[in-house]
Amino acid sequence: MTDVQTHTGSCHCGTVAFEVDMSLDGLIECNCSHCYRKGFVLGFVAPDAFRLTADGPQTEYLFNMAHIRHRFCETCGVQTFARGTGPDGTEMVAINVRALTDIEPFSWTAQRVDGRSF
Repeated sequence: MTDVQTHTGSCHCGTVAFEVDMSLDGLIECNCSHCYRKGFVLGFVAPDAFRLTADGPQTEYLFNMAHIRHRFCETCGVQTFARGTGPDGTEMVAINVRALTDIEPFSWTAQRVDGRSF
C-alpha cells in the first residue's frame, strides 16, 4: 500500500493549481460517458485533504444526477478535480491523477470500473 503523500497538480496553463494529500492506491478508471471521453483516472479524498493554490477562472459542468460538480479551467480546458458526494452522501473531491505534476506518468495502476451501467 502506498503511503499518503502531498502531491501537486495543475491544469495545463497553470491557472488552476492544487495540493492534495493522497495515496495512489485505489485509483479508478471509469467507462461512463464523461470519464471515458476525457480519459480520467480518479482518486478520491476528503475535502480537507485538498487545497487550491491557484484558483483561476473555472467553469462547472453537471450531468446525469448532478452529484458531482466537474470543474475545468476556462483558459486551457483541463479538468483537474471535481467536488461531490459519494454514494453514502459523504463529501469528497475527485482528483484527476493525470493532472498531478509531481509523479511519473503511468507510475500508478487503476482499477477499471463499469460506470456506464449505472
